[in-house]
Amino acid sequence: MNLIFRMLWVIGRAFFLPRMERDGLASTLNLRVLPNDIDINFHMNNGRYLTICDLNRVDVFARTGLLKAMFRRNWIPVIAEHTMTYKKPLNLFQPYQVSLEVLHWDEKYFYMAHRFLVGDRVMAEGTSKGCVYERGVGVVAPERALAAVEADRKA
Repeated sequence: MNLIFRMLWVIGRAFFLPRMERDGLASTLNLRVLPNDIDINFHMNNGRYLTICDLNRVDVFARTGLLKAMFRRNWIPVIAEHTMTYKKPLNLFQPYQVSLEVLHWDEKYFYMAHRFLVGDRVMAEGTSKGCVYERGVGVVAPERALAAVEADRKA
């Protein structure tokens, strides 16, 4: 149940937001540090930042149509690498904004930048490298995944 309610909120709100196109893949969420996000120091746990970044990815999946394409084809999203630099703590009940931008992709991976902000102040930032995976086959090339999204839109 880790972030199930936040994830359902992200998916639900995606129905009311503009569809994302393959150029300019970016997501911004306005959140608040909740009691289940904190550690013994009463600030957001370092691992929670990585999990919150998943919410941005789900937003991109839902708003591009990639989520639908993955379900139809039994594909799964996989993060191969994630780094985070923590600059300032996010405290209990503090509101913050988290954003993701897909910077580029190659024949195997999507490369993303993540940023946690309070106002204009960067609290944490990082990068990730992810792919779409087909069970029993391997990595789905990003161009193939995006082509599947386009095919689903036309169907």
